[in-house]
Amino acid sequence: MATTKLFFAGSGGQGVLTMGQMLTYAAMYGDLNTTWLPSYGPEMRGGTANCTVVIDTEKPVSCPLIYEADDVVVMNLPSLTKFESLVKPGGNLFVNTSLIDQKPTRTDIHVYEVPCNDIALQLGNARTANMVMLGALVEVSKVVPVDMVYKIMEKTFSGRKAALLDLNKQAFHAWKP
Repeated sequence: MATTKLFFAGSGGQGVLTMGQMLTYAAMYGDLNTTWLPSYGPEMRGGTANCTVVIDTEKPVSCPLIYEADDVVVMNLPSLTKFESLVKPGGNLFVNTSLIDQKPTRTDIHVYEVPCNDIALQLGNARTANMVMLGALVEVSKVVPVDMVYKIMEKTFSGRKAALLDLNKQAFHAWKP
C-alpha cells in the first residue's frame, strides 16, 4: 500500500470528522503510520467539516496536507461540488446518494454510490449514516483491516454508549458494492 491519502467532507453533524478519526485510530492499532487533520467551520452543526487522513505502511507521515487523494468521501452536495477534483485519476469517490442527487462529472475515477442516510434509516437510527459510509470505504479500499475498525468501535461505543455498538457494526456492513 505504501501511502494512502483520504479526504472526508460534509456538513457538521454528519460524522465526517468521526469517520476520519476512527480510520486513523484503526490504522494506529494496525501499527501503521498515520495522521488526521480536521477542519471545520465555526458552526457545530450545519457548517462545513472535512478532514484528511494519510496512512503509510513504510515510513512516518511527515505532512497531513494533501493536494490529491486516493479516496474521497462526500456526504453532501456542496462537498461534491468543491472536492470532486481532489480525487486523483483512477481514485475512488464515495458519494452519499441519499443527499446528493447530482452525478459526479469526472470519468477518470471510480464512483461508489452509497445511500448512507437511507440505509441508516432502514436500520432504525439516522445517526449511523457515517458508519455506513465508513464501511463502504473500508470494503472497497481495504485501507485498514476490519478487525482494527472493530477495536476502535468497541472503544468508541463503550460505557454509556455500549448499547450502540451492535447497531454501528451492523451499519458498517450494511452497504455492498
